[in-house]
Amino acid sequence: MNTLVGNTKPNSILYLDGVSVSFDGFKALNSLSFVIEPGELRAIIGPNGAGKTTMMDIITGKTRPDSGEVFFKGSIDLTQKDEAEIAQLGIGRKFQKPTVFESHTVWDNLELALNRKRGVFSTLFYRLTAEDRARIEEILSTVRLTNRKDDFAANLSHGQKQWLEIGMLLAQEPELLLVDEPVAGMTDAETAETAVLLKEIAKTRSVVVVEHDMGFIRDLGVKVTCLAEGSVLAEGSIDFVSADQKVIENYLGR
Repeated sequence: MNTLVGNTKPNSILYLDGVSVSFDGFKALNSLSFVIEPGELRAIIGPNGAGKTTMMDIITGKTRPDSGEVFFKGSIDLTQKDEAEIAQLGIGRKFQKPTVFESHTVWDNLELALNRKRGVFSTLFYRLTAEDRARIEEILSTVRLTNRKDDFAANLSHGQKQWLEIGMLLAQEPELLLVDEPVAGMTDAETAETAVLLKEIAKTRSVVVVEHDMGFIRDLGVKVTCLAEGSVLAEGSIDFVSADQKVIENYLGR
């Protein structure tokens, strides 16, 4: 069995090696391999159809790979777990379109997210502890919504709804956060603020961001993995990846 980078697996938060999956003869992932370290913020770029969404689907158990290894925290084989089990292990996923409870306040959205692990029935009778309240206040501060906590989620801007959803994921205490195109549709100011916000979050957990906005990726200032046709085309700093001839031809030149 080929190993990716010597003995990185035991120390990594996420380890993919030789992951392939086909749909109706189309190879969505083609021997995809990469490693995310604990506490790392990583950006993933690539043209449409490069396999970015399929990669997220495989990490979260929505899709099973045809071949390859996917390990979480060194020894947990994600290919043997279902979506609910993977979420409980500490992998949170934010989809492109924000799904918040519009008719609830910002605070209630976070409280509901905090209580998800308790199950519906116990949530009905659950009273927030001082610790829970402190955690919600902390998340509100992180996602820049302290002064909006009593407003209905429906009244937030698109960018603020994205932040609220990131907050709802944080309430579930994931160790690895997968974030899909967080700045799509945001104002320039919100986009810049989101880069700062994600860098703050990455101080306490690992974050993988899939994004098309190259200015935003540059603001993040982190290692970039460029996918094309289901495998890694290039990896390194944004300047290094942007200067790669294969990346220019496959992605940036389009």
